Amino acid sequence: MGNGVCMDKEIENLTNRALEYANELERLRAGIKTVVVGQDDAIDRLILALCAGGHVLLEGVPGIAKTLTIRTLSQCLDCRFVRIQFTPDLLPADITGTRIYNQKDGTFSTVKGPVFAHFVLADEINRAPPKVQSALLEAMQERQVTIQGETHTLARPFFVLATQNPIESEGTYPLPEAQLDRFMFKILMTYPSREDEVRILDRFTEGIAAVPEKVIPAKKILELQAFVQTVYADPAIKKYVSGIVNATRKPAEHGLADTKYIALGASPRASIFLVLGGKAHALMAGRGYVIPEDIRAVAHDVLRHRILLTYEGEADNVTTDSIIDRILATVKVP
Repeated sequence: MGNGVCMDKEIENLTNRALEYANELERLRAGIKTVVVGQDDAIDRLILALCAGGHVLLEGVPGIAKTLTIRTLSQCLDCRFVRIQFTPDLLPADITGTRIYNQKDGTFSTVKGPVFAHFVLADEINRAPPKVQSALLEAMQERQVTIQGETHTLARPFFVLATQNPIESEGTYPLPEAQLDRFMFKILMTYPSREDEVRILDRFTEGIAAVPEKVIPAKKILELQAFVQTVYADPAIKKYVSGIVNATRKPAEHGLADTKYIALGASPRASIFLVLGGKAHALMAGRGYVIPEDIRAVAHDVLRHRILLTYEGEADNVTTDSIIDRILATVKVP
């Protein structure tokens, strides 16, 4: 009985703190929306990933404010932002840095690349070959970079946001599975509504430039990320997450008819990001504990790039989102 009371009190304290953080995140959302019209879901997902300490792959057709949204987010945070335009002739050293020889004193020195920033925008990441994309692997996972045998720790927070255009295949290189798996979310951005399009015209055709204020300092972001780790997730929630991920690997065991469409299921990173994403979603809702709806809210963004379709699935125009829908409808909710 005493343990139950203590747990309830702890969750109450977590919820009180979550409400305070949620108010700050609402200010961050409002700051972004002073520049970006619409795209509410994408903005929320970016904030979720930021709180959970994950990276984001943003996919959408040209001209729908992918880069603007990311740049505006960075402007609202007191963090160093850098944009890297990925091109076919880019080299790994152009991202990570290199060692150079100084002829005057006969010594080598390290020149750090643009990856040494808080926010790194990898614009049109699929325009660079895999050897260049792989330059981000160590940085995204270990938060460090090795330059010719020397290891350098990256700044905290460290957030990689990559964009790609889904309709162009000429001159592009699909991201390897190892690269995709390091992104917490794959967010799909869509066209604005008619009403939002009119607001876009009002805002961007009359010479009125909106400059967002810095809302959250880097120290506060680290504080938010640490708090997300403490948000309570019941063992039943973790079991639910395990069931969802297992269904992507062994759909037949869950009574799903998608076996012939799934070539590869989600990795353990999916389970980790589902729980962390659920915790961040609970935080944004002002709760100190996770409920099943938090997991379901982030499931598509976490799983859509981690399920590899078979040739038959692609031929039948099956989408990973439709498979995720069936999994969520099948796996028992606690």
